[in-house]
Amino acid sequence: MYAEIYRDISGIFVSVVLHPLHLPKAELKLSRQGDKLFVWCILRRKTLLLTPEEWVRQHVIHFLIREKNVPQGLIASELGIRIHQLNRRCDVVVYGKDQKARLLVECKAPEVVLTQQVLQQIAHYNWEVGVDVLWVTNGIDHAVYRIDRETKKIVVLEGVPDFSELG
Repeated sequence: MYAEIYRDISGIFVSVVLHPLHLPKAELKLSRQGDKLFVWCILRRKTLLLTPEEWVRQHVIHFLIREKNVPQGLIASELGIRIHQLNRRCDVVVYGKDQKARLLVECKAPEVVLTQQVLQQIAHYNWEVGVDVLWVTNGIDHAVYRIDRETKKIVVLEGVPDFSELG
């Protein structure tokens, strides 16, 4: 954990203790209400409670926009899907210009280890979403996979592809 200074929504600088991530620093708008910390989500256009998982999700969103050139309008956060009569939410989905889903991201809190169970979760969600690139992250560790539909194999990628490479 470390302290970091951010400008909150009212323009006042606040010091917050957050877990360092292996993602570029995101310019987040934070606010405090009592002892709770909130973050402005640029996609959902609302203030959200800043949980450890939300901390990772917001950094992922900013990373995709600033580093991977994904147009903001082609990213969905907390997309609702239905699997076996159960409602689930995909953390982040990136769409191509053709409106077809291209990248599915599963975010976990920094203290959550990326286990086989986490990989099974994103694979299960992908039965409904149908992307070729999957990214699982806790903000520290990252696992990126491409599904090769011709060979029916999963290829481990070195990093998240640029938007232009998502197809």
